[in-house]
Amino acid sequence: MNVAAPLVVAYLDRAFDQMLAVLERVDADQLTTAPVDPSTTSISGLVTHCTEMCEFWLGHVGLGEPSDRDRSSEFTHRADRGELRERIATARAAARHHLLRLAAGEGQPSEWRGFLYGDRSDDSLVLHVLEELYQHLGHLDLTADVLVGADRGRREP
Repeated sequence: MNVAAPLVVAYLDRAFDQMLAVLERVDADQLTTAPVDPSTTSISGLVTHCTEMCEFWLGHVGLGEPSDRDRSSEFTHRADRGELRERIATARAAARHHLLRLAAGEGQPSEWRGFLYGDRSDDSLVLHVLEELYQHLGHLDLTADVLVGADRGRREP
């Protein structure tokens, strides 16, 4: 891996820290509320998707670890603040471990690498994970903005 693992860890940590901050911006019931209509994804669903995505791409695609991921259920998963914090902590620790293994040259071939931009390298894989995390972090922020704003509107005269 040509991208320095400590740099990638710093960006991963920043994304996970910002996810935790979003959890604190909303009330407990807003964690599982779809922001616009039932077809949109709640904060709980987005955090679940992000944490499962990290494990799938770094662990399964990158390192050949087994996966029983059910991607479609991630977006509708309902979790409380404690579970979401735990998911983030678990994903953070696993991602760090996986990155160290990738940096040590343990990356494995996978047909999923064909979905990456540019090439099928470990670097491309890591950049894909960062891209997805930050894209969904934007969704999390926007979802919290909508939910907090909607709630504020109901409380004001």
